Amino acid sequence: MKLSELKTGDKAVVVKVAGHGGFRKRIVEMGFIKGKVVEVLLNAPLRDPVKYKLMGYEISLRRAEAEMIEVISEEEARNAEQQNGDNGENGGYTINDNDGCSDARLTDKQLQDAAKRKRRTINVALVGNPNCGKTSLFNFVSGAHERVGNYSGVTVDAKEGRAYFEGYEFNIVDLPGTYSLSAYSPEELYVRKQIIDNTPDIIINVIDSSNLERNLYLTTQLVDMHLLMICALNMFDEFETRGDKLDHSKLGQLLGVPMVPTVFKTGKGVDLLFHIIINMYEGVDFLDKDGNINPEVAKDLQEWHKNYENNHGGDHAEDFAHGDKPNKSVYRHIHLNHGKYIEEGIDTIKTELQNNEQIRHKYSTRYLAIKLLEMDKETERVVSGLPNAQKLLKLRDETAENIRKDTKEDSETAIMNAKYGFIHGALQEAGFEEGKKQDTYLVTHIIDNIVTNKYVGFPMFIFFLYVMFQVTFSLGQYPMDWIEAGVGALGNFVSSTMADGPLKDMISDGIIGGVGAVIVFLPQILILYMFISFMEDSGYMARVAFIMDKLMHKMGLHGKSFIPLIMGFGCNVPAIMATRTIESRRSRLITMLILPMISCSARLPIYIMITGTFFAVEYQSFIMISLYAIGLLLAVLMSRVFSRWLIKGEDTPFVMELPPYRIPTAKAIARHTWEKGKQYLKKMGDIILVASIIVWALGYFPHNKELNPTEQQEQSYIGQIGKAIEPVFKAQGFDWKLDVGLVAGIGAKEIVASTIGVLYAGDDNITEDTEKYSGLYHKMSVNGITPLIAFCYLLFVLIYFPCIATITAIKSETGSWRWALFAAIYTTVLAWMISAAVYQVGRLVI
Repeated sequence: MKLSELKTGDKAVVVKVAGHGGFRKRIVEMGFIKGKVVEVLLNAPLRDPVKYKLMGYEISLRRAEAEMIEVISEEEARNAEQQNGDNGENGGYTINDNDGCSDARLTDKQLQDAAKRKRRTINVALVGNPNCGKTSLFNFVSGAHERVGNYSGVTVDAKEGRAYFEGYEFNIVDLPGTYSLSAYSPEELYVRKQIIDNTPDIIINVIDSSNLERNLYLTTQLVDMHLLMICALNMFDEFETRGDKLDHSKLGQLLGVPMVPTVFKTGKGVDLLFHIIINMYEGVDFLDKDGNINPEVAKDLQEWHKNYENNHGGDHAEDFAHGDKPNKSVYRHIHLNHGKYIEEGIDTIKTELQNNEQIRHKYSTRYLAIKLLEMDKETERVVSGLPNAQKLLKLRDETAENIRKDTKEDSETAIMNAKYGFIHGALQEAGFEEGKKQDTYLVTHIIDNIVTNKYVGFPMFIFFLYVMFQVTFSLGQYPMDWIEAGVGALGNFVSSTMADGPLKDMISDGIIGGVGAVIVFLPQILILYMFISFMEDSGYMARVAFIMDKLMHKMGLHGKSFIPLIMGFGCNVPAIMATRTIESRRSRLITMLILPMISCSARLPIYIMITGTFFAVEYQSFIMISLYAIGLLLAVLMSRVFSRWLIKGEDTPFVMELPPYRIPTAKAIARHTWEKGKQYLKKMGDIILVASIIVWALGYFPHNKELNPTEQQEQSYIGQIGKAIEPVFKAQGFDWKLDVGLVAGIGAKEIVASTIGVLYAGDDNITEDTEKYSGLYHKMSVNGITPLIAFCYLLFVLIYFPCIATITAIKSETGSWRWALFAAIYTTVLAWMISAAVYQVGRLVI
């Protein structure tokens, strides 16, 4: 709990102090050291400030400052001990109630022991550029299986995991990759807000060692925020292979941040990285002005380190566990020198900001001053609520004008150039030399000359898509047949062993017929995701965006829009979230609105079911590819319409990293593919199962045994619903069963296939036939469904209302139901118009 939550008379022990370094140092110097007992003495009449008793003297704090101090109360200590006792994890100490009374006050020693245990949870944020390896570290230490892709924008939300190391629990948050902390793109603003609003105990700044200068720009911005930080020089094996040279210890000294070489894919350096994190977390805030560690803190660190002496010894950076002073410590807060004129401007604005106590606990005033000079809109919003906001902004404008006159550049550009100038100088002083031993980009350049060639690039991409779909449908057919045989055998077993009645019908027709109609497509889903994973992990996805940029631009989109569009073949929801990497709001919004045109894997079962039923084997691949092509064509047309008449605004330049090609490991691809398979199976167990039972129940009741299956369905609730909406789809030639499938598919597209499976499962007016899909063909053709109607039905499924999850994602990303409802309505209207037009024209031609 927070210190601000304690009531008058409550006693607690300090666990940790959050906030930026300047605030933490001031609070610690006031005596709020970990393990110290604090008691609430008095609340002011207006509830602010609050008077506390600490280390024998009285001190007052505002509630906003007290909210940054984490404590453990007596009640929390009791509950924690009870829970740990129940788990057999008392950590070597117990809290005993005096005379068996649960209300007895705990001793200071008991509270301090509880606080010590609670403090051994460290909140870590992973921050870095795209493709630097953050998610690889996250997966390695937490055992999670988050998506790792060799292109920008894989992580589009904060992922949380846990790791345990040397007696500590780490709560790790993997933040989206970002090149800076500007408010230029949504992911940049998202990362910044996460760091400020949920201040981590320590930041791991993951740096791609092969791109030091660019990666260190983000590092300088994090230094400005004055947060506890360590840098992981990742992919150091590639750095050494190329023959690069760098004194990373010297670079750490110049930036005031320890640098640890790592290779996350093998785990090299990870143990040392987390060992140093513990040292810094427990020691950095407790140094006096002479650099001596607080004696109590030093004692605790030395006792902890004894258990792990053999693993690391004391010969490493940031060693706080040997002696009165830290060994090989480079961590310190530095002010990066931006040059005389900029520094004068920063100091001027910083001085005015320091008049506002209400923000000093949450923000470094130097950081805010720099952001104001960068004309950062989000920072302007933060300071707009301050009493001296007008004076601040006027002072900022005057200072920015002075910088422009002195440097001949606007203040934002001047600060950026100053940072890169500092980075360049620091790398030179640290002896950085780019090696010539091996050109690690040689293979990448050779491949790029082929796959991005203006004559070969597009045919290669189209050929890759053709191979992807051909393998998906042909190779996937074998395991699909095996699963279908198993589903059929299970259905026959139930039919032959259970007594007649509603329960038997629900299991055989509802559950097995409905879920079985969808689960048979699992092999195709897995194969499709395997190809997409290969494209992402290898780096080819980024090249596709590169070669498609000009086409995307003519569509009114950004080159980066192509990546979410390709991701949409897997699932539209993460694809919509991936639009955060597109800086232009206009392009981002248009991309979200056309994404429903892209055939996600949920539509695949419907496509396979209908094409396999109504079209000969030699035409099935053509029909399938035509559906995907029509979806892409419609996406192009609608993007042109939206960009020309609906959504106005300027686009942003196409700036995108082309990472080196990497050969994906079979293990990584298999893991990613299986994760998607698990999601698909999970959907079978909840959404599809429930929907199948509901559809069966609506088709079963009211039940009349004297009617044949066809008559029973027509007089059931679902028959009545279907008959009611049948006139709406008369122009497409759909029967009421197909109409019900479309309505059911609003929840999830797989339900369309399961609904068709349930509705046609009860028809018994067909003969036995061993040919694939011939049974379903006979059932549907009896109702007047022709190949033309079937194709129009596929067109409608391709275009109409995205699933509820997709609509919700659009609302979440746009922040408005307006665009989400617009997407739902326009896609449905467009689906009706196109499918009706094709059917009516087709009737005249065929």
